[in-house]
Amino acid sequence: MLKVIGAGLPRTGTNSLRLALIRLLGGECYHMFTVKADPPQASVWVRALNGDLSSAHRLLSGCAAAVDWPASFFWQDLAAVHPAALVVLSVRESPWTWWRSFDATVLERKRHPQVLAGDDGSFAIMRDALLDRVLGPDWARPDVAMAAYQRHNERVRAQCFPGRLVEWAPTDGWAPLCAALGTAIPSEPFPRTNSSQDFFS
Repeated sequence: MLKVIGAGLPRTGTNSLRLALIRLLGGECYHMFTVKADPPQASVWVRALNGDLSSAHRLLSGCAAAVDWPASFFWQDLAAVHPAALVVLSVRESPWTWWRSFDATVLERKRHPQVLAGDDGSFAIMRDALLDRVLGPDWARPDVAMAAYQRHNERVRAQCFPGRLVEWAPTDGWAPLCAALGTAIPSEPFPRTNSSQDFFS
C-alpha cells in the first residue's frame, strides 16, 4: 500500500523527495527513474493514459511511495485507491524557477530524443502524452508552461482533502515530511540530487 503519493510536476525536487521517502518509509519509491531503468514499463503507463490503470496499480503494489511522472499524473486515482496515504505536492520557489529547470532538462531531452536501451518507443509516447495533457501543444512557450504549472498546483490544492495534503519545496528539507509522517528527523543531511547539470549524466 502506498503511504505517500506525489502530486508535483517533474523538476520540483522529486528525486530528492524519492530518496528522502525511501529513508523515512523504509520501502521503494516509484519515480520516472524507475521507468528509465526498465523501459517496457512505459507501455503500462501508456495504457493508463488510455484509461486502463490496472497494470499500473500492480507496478506500484510493492512500493511505499510514488512521486514524479508518470505516477504523479494519476495522483487522484491513486489517492482514491490508497485512502490513508499522504499527498505531497512538491513545488519550486517560483514558476520561473521551475520553468528554467524543466526547459533545460525534460524539454531539452524532448528536443533531442535519445533512445533508451530496451525501449520500443513507448517511453517517448508516454512522455509526449504527459506533456500534451499537462502543458498542451505549446509546451515550448514559457508563459504557457508556467501557467500550466500554476494551474496544476492550484488544482491539487483545491481537490485534495486538506488533512491529506502536504506542500513541500526542496528547500524545506526533512521537517514537513517528518511532521506529516510522524517520524524523527534523520541526523544525516537531506538528499539534494538531480540538478539540471546532473540530469544528462
